[in-house]
Amino acid sequence: MQTVVITGGTDGIGRGIALHYLSEGARVVAIGSTRQKGEALIEEARKISAADRAHFLAVDLTSMSATRRLVEEIENTYASVDKLVLCAQRYKLFGKRSVTAEGFEHSFALSYLSRFVLSYGLRDALECTKRPVIMNVGTPGVRLGKIHWDDLQLERGYNGNKATLQSFRANDLLGVGFAETYDKGSVTYVGYNPGVVSTGMPNSLPFPMKVMTKAMFAVAATSVDKAIKPMVELLDSPPAELFAAYWKKKSVNTRGKAFDVADALRLKEITEQLVGM
Repeated sequence: MQTVVITGGTDGIGRGIALHYLSEGARVVAIGSTRQKGEALIEEARKISAADRAHFLAVDLTSMSATRRLVEEIENTYASVDKLVLCAQRYKLFGKRSVTAEGFEHSFALSYLSRFVLSYGLRDALECTKRPVIMNVGTPGVRLGKIHWDDLQLERGYNGNKATLQSFRANDLLGVGFAETYDKGSVTYVGYNPGVVSTGMPNSLPFPMKVMTKAMFAVAATSVDKAIKPMVELLDSPPAELFAAYWKKKSVNTRGKAFDVADALRLKEITEQLVGM
């Protein structure tokens, strides 16, 4: 039986992927921060006679100590992990800069650091399987945003959009660095951009932006069921390369500055120091 681990697995794209693999007979470990959503996922699994294969773990992924404990729990509970899907994201585009208890800027912690810890932390569990794959859901192919090397925590000139875009660019480099570090390994790392998908993202926005975004989503957004189809295809048949990026079904050129190997290894070294790995 395959084991599929999904962060953000109780909502939006993550939930859609979780229900798909439950319907296919896999064991799904859905990670989220809201127990109510976790219970709702288990209830949906029960409707398709899959409740015994649906596992929910409530974890605050803005905490690196909690994320490291999560890695240990997964390793101690499951013999291996076939697929790791990283979807957890909370958009903080407005408002003041917020910092976690460990001193990390919120978006950087949740959207990048936790993915780093899980990717590297679960590598051994992934290597135990035949076709291991990590899918990091973000915005590869989008040229907006950059890494603020001299101020990764954005203590100066913070705004939510800048923080969100930096986390996306950091995840582009995460995939590159992972593949460079384990160039003899078997884990395929896929950066994936699903485009605009009809999820609960607008609910985190202030009024009237929430209303405007919901209206835009109603017209332009792809449904979750449709959005996950090419994702599942990649997860089930990973590309031959150790690192690849896609925007929906289209391959993204990974030779540009956004995927620079030197930058990726530089960020990896800095991140290891930040998270104590």
